[in-house]
Amino acid sequence: MSLPLFLGLPSCARAFRLRTGRGEFAGLESLPPEGVARRGSALLVPGFTGSKEDFLALLEPLARRGFRVVAVDGRGQHESGGPREESAYAQDELAQDILAQAAAIAAQDILAQATARTGLAQKATAPAQEAAAAGGEPLHLLGHSLGGLITRAAVLKDPSPFASYTIMASGPAAICEAQQARTRILIDALGRFDMETVWRSMRALDPPEAANAATPPAVAEFLYRRWLNTVPAQLVATGGQLLVEPDRVAELAAVPLPKHVLSGAVDYAWPIPLMDDMAVRLRAHRTVIEGAEHSPGVERPGPTAEAMADFWERHASA
Repeated sequence: MSLPLFLGLPSCARAFRLRTGRGEFAGLESLPPEGVARRGSALLVPGFTGSKEDFLALLEPLARRGFRVVAVDGRGQHESGGPREESAYAQDELAQDILAQAAAIAAQDILAQATARTGLAQKATAPAQEAAAAGGEPLHLLGHSLGGLITRAAVLKDPSPFASYTIMASGPAAICEAQQARTRILIDALGRFDMETVWRSMRALDPPEAANAATPPAVAEFLYRRWLNTVPAQLVATGGQLLVEPDRVAELAAVPLPKHVLSGAVDYAWPIPLMDDMAVRLRAHRTVIEGAEHSPGVERPGPTAEAMADFWERHASA
């Protein structure tokens, strides 16, 4: 899991609830500071065992570059809540959630632009697909790790809401064999024990260097609370997806959308050569963040935000 370095929100950001046609999702939103022209919006989707807080360190630098950023907890993650049935977390269901979130963000952008132009608060109901025609801002999509597989399914279902698509630390198909073994152990444990017991067991299996790491107490408490808040069925269902995801790169390559494959220099879930090859097959822009591993947005947020914003600026048409 990603380990946030801090939990405080920058002054440009707020916590909010994103209301969509498929329910409410807990989110974090950052806005460009006064005097910085808005260049568009971005939807950031976290990975397995993660949450919106995995993107905390990216909010301010991306806002300074002129982007409204919305990071969300998916259904069943942390503060979003969700059903207890595994069927609710089928990949198609989660992909439809992404498209509903995109529609809600696009509608909010249209409202903000109309209000800025007229000073009148008019109700915005246009779907994301109509954002360009209505003068809405470009919306960029990013999925991290498992979020990369879910967002890929959303883009394959309907790419029209998005101006570009970034895959962060996510590969072409299932995770590597070593991580498959760990994930199977976790899925089995979740079927037999409660979340508290599984958490304690996972901590006992941590290597000594992790156990002795100087994690700030507030961050350690957050990680524990996030784990307990996550719906077990979500973890079981999405963990299963990580084990069996097929290679859909050829399908994605056929989608006429600018693509960006971004990763650290080392990755334990998908080997870097796999992501290199995926980028070639997608004819995608490729960025490797030196000094980062599976969570570039946490480990090297400055260079990661610059790479994201640079790519978005090159593909700014809604």
